Amino acid sequence: MTYFDLNLNLTDEDKAIRDAAHKFAKEVMRPIGIELDRMSAEETVAASSPIWGFLKQAYELGYHKGAFPAEVGGLGFTPFQSHLMMEELFWGSTGLAATLLLATWPYVKILHTMDMDLIGEFVTPFCQCTDASITGCWAVTEPDHGSDTLNPAGDFWTDPKIKMQISAKPDGDEWVLNGQKSAWVSCGPTASHALVNVHLDTTKGMAGGGVCVLPLDLPGITRGKALEKHGARDLPQGELFFDNVRIPKRWMFAGPEGYGDWVIGNLGFGNTGVSVGAVGLARAGFEETLAYAKERVQGGKPLIEHYSMKVRIHRMFAKVEAMRAMSRAVWEVNARAFPPLSEYAYAAKTFCTETAVEVIDEGLQIHGANGLTKEYYIEKLWRDARSLTIADGESSVLNCLGGHILKDTFPRTSVNLIM
Repeated sequence: MTYFDLNLNLTDEDKAIRDAAHKFAKEVMRPIGIELDRMSAEETVAASSPIWGFLKQAYELGYHKGAFPAEVGGLGFTPFQSHLMMEELFWGSTGLAATLLLATWPYVKILHTMDMDLIGEFVTPFCQCTDASITGCWAVTEPDHGSDTLNPAGDFWTDPKIKMQISAKPDGDEWVLNGQKSAWVSCGPTASHALVNVHLDTTKGMAGGGVCVLPLDLPGITRGKALEKHGARDLPQGELFFDNVRIPKRWMFAGPEGYGDWVIGNLGFGNTGVSVGAVGLARAGFEETLAYAKERVQGGKPLIEHYSMKVRIHRMFAKVEAMRAMSRAVWEVNARAFPPLSEYAYAAKTFCTETAVEVIDEGLQIHGANGLTKEYYIEKLWRDARSLTIADGESSVLNCLGGHILKDTFPRTSVNLIM
């Protein structure tokens, strides 16, 4: 259905972008997402998997480069247009939309460096790609480290006894990487390139980290099996192993100096993106539930005719609209702010993902026992929603980080905007 938009200033171009994305989400993504959800993890990344067809179609339509400027081959969407597009894609499939968003991540971060050599080497080819042969992932999570790798406010951050599980050592004009990233690396089984957080200076603890970009077909890189999991099964995840992997020093674009600020800034962009995913997911759950309530008859009349059901449905609706408003506002600011307003990103991510869980859980409850069966889409949405409160930083860690920032920045009086 065409979803009414409270923003009455949508241009014809805005509407065209939104409507085209919705059509693609409905006709391509939703069916493929359901198919992948019912396959084994290994089947989802096999050569015969429909995930490759999805990616190819998405790249042909330019959905991987919508937010990139025309100067590097992107479509030059405004931040608002990018949000419109991504909300529709997440409405279609949480996992597939996340796959597409993560495919862009190394190239987004390289673009932020303003290093024209790196941009020419990695970003321009990515934007020119039309067959999905160039995709990305962010390899940060490790077997023994999860949200702590994202928490510069933690009292452990500078403890030299705490080390990442992948290190990079200098050797002439190269870095040599050794170690492992965990099975939770989203798009680890499918990406052609990776943004990798590594340990450069172990005397500084986690604060001695660095960030590099590299193709995943280099000698010494192997991948583990795709991860079997409960939710977001249409988002492939898996381990990455590095055994004396050599990269040129120019590919290491962040180091210990300011590494904590880099992590906070990266989360500022990433968490804003997760909030959009939560909006699309919750909206899908609300629409599924409203349609079900109109059809399901109990006590001689459709559920929606019962007083209590009208109250519950409207509360779901209100929560979705509140999520959309917050996510849009933060997305538009952080697409232009440098550094991003991370406390707002953390607030948007935690609020939107936790509210999505509330909305979807209520939707499943309204479905009754039917909601527990795979016959009804709400069951998949329920599993997907639960995964979002952990992805890209567990909620309590992000709230701690947000509070850490607020103690020094609130109230803000200015922001540096890139127009």
